[in-house]
Amino acid sequence: MPKLVDHAERRRQIAEALLAVASTRGLHAATMREVAAEAGVSLRLVQYYFHSKDELLAGALEHLAARIGERVRERTARARGPYELLLGALSAVLPADEDGRRVILTYHSYYTHALSGGEPSARGARDAAALEELLAGYVARAQSEGAVDGSLDADVLAIELLALANGLGISVLTGQRDGARALELLTGRLDRLFRL
Repeated sequence: MPKLVDHAERRRQIAEALLAVASTRGLHAATMREVAAEAGVSLRLVQYYFHSKDELLAGALEHLAARIGERVRERTARARGPYELLLGALSAVLPADEDGRRVILTYHSYYTHALSGGEPSARGARDAAALEELLAGYVARAQSEGAVDGSLDADVLAIELLALANGLGISVLTGQRDGARALELLTGRLDRLFRL
């Protein structure tokens, strides 16, 4: 009997291989052949699932967004209240551990790819907007509980907090500070917002 293939798992395997290559060499340098070698599959198999490098990049971005979503869910699963929800979600975009470094470095590679002439990603914009919306919901909850000044715009605060976390993430990736210091700075900003 022929072996059954889990096509979704195979696509994830190939997308994960692209993330591994891109996190060390950048998206521009990741060829389909290198991705195949990293995944331990043939080039033809990569081309079967992703007909072009653009398709591979789009598929890997979808996988990457799911990985970031997993990181957010893991860090907010045991949260007790909006402060911990915000801290958990924002810390998910900090490259403070090896997995985070690989995921966030590759995510920033997509920004670099778009800025250097690659196709801007509508998917990436939607994912960022969804995270901002999630954060705005946490801020609004904190406001309804009286923990955060209700006169502040929750949407604007969410944008500012995510921009801070992204900026701190870049400073970790470039060696300007370590993950612990970035988390300390992020926590300090939340403490001031919650007047702690």
